[in-house]
Amino acid sequence: MAALSTVLVLGVLSFVVVQSSGWERVRATYFDWADAKAAFPDVARAFWLNIRLFLVAELFILIVGVAVAIVRVIPSPALAPIKLVAVLYADIFRGTPTLLIVLLVGFGVPALNLAGAPTSLFWLGVIALTLSYGAYVAEVVRAGILSIHPTQWASGRALGLSYGQTMRHVVLPQAIRRVAPPLLNDFVSLQKDTALLSTIGLVESLRAAQVIAGREFIFTPYVVSAAFFIAATIPLARFTDYLTVRSLRRENGI
Repeated sequence: MAALSTVLVLGVLSFVVVQSSGWERVRATYFDWADAKAAFPDVARAFWLNIRLFLVAELFILIVGVAVAIVRVIPSPALAPIKLVAVLYADIFRGTPTLLIVLLVGFGVPALNLAGAPTSLFWLGVIALTLSYGAYVAEVVRAGILSIHPTQWASGRALGLSYGQTMRHVVLPQAIRRVAPPLLNDFVSLQKDTALLSTIGLVESLRAAQVIAGREFIFTPYVVSAAFFIAATIPLARFTDYLTVRSLRRENGI
C-alpha cells in the first residue's frame, strides 16, 4: 500500500509539473541534457577536490573536537586557563558564520606575510573548515562524555586505571558511539560547506560550474554540481538514520 500510494502521488505530481505552462522554460534553464553532458567532465574533476577537502578536514576536525571536549571536562583547577581558552574557542567559532571564517583565513593569513604561514589555498581552506567545525564537534563530543553515567568513571578507577586511562578506554569509546549520529550529521554539513572555499579561489565543483555558467550563460552546470553533492551526502545521511534507529532500539531494548 505504501509503495502504491507513493508511486501514485509522485506520478501525479510529475504529470502536473511536466504539463504546466512554464515547464519548458524551467527544463531549458536548469535541466538541459546537452548542457549537462558538456559540463559533467569539468564539474566531476573539480568535485574530486571537494572530496579531498572533506576527507582531510574531517580528520583534523575530529582531532580538534575531541581534544577541546576532553579539556573542557577535565576536573582540574590547574587547567583553568586552558579550559577558558577552550570555552572561548567553542563560543567564538560556533557564533561566527563559516563563510566569514573562510574569508578571514583564506585572505587574511596570506596578507600577514608571517614566516611559515601556509599559502596553499587547499590548506587554508582545510584550516578554516577545521576551526569552524571543530567547535561544533567539540560540543557534540563533550555532550557525549557528560552523558556517560558516573559509575563508569568509578568502575574504571576501581580497576586501577588512571583518569586518562579511564577516559581513553572506558568513557570516550562509549561517548563516541552515543553521539555518532549527530557527528555524522555535522559531517554531512561539512561535505556541503566545502563549496564555500570557492570564495577564496579554489576551483572545486561549485566554482567549476560557475565558470561554465558565466561563460555559456546557462544554469544547468549548477544543477550538475548539486547532483554531485546530493550523491555524496545521501548515503551518509541514510547511514546516520540507521545509526539513530539502532541507538534507539538499544536504549529501548528492542
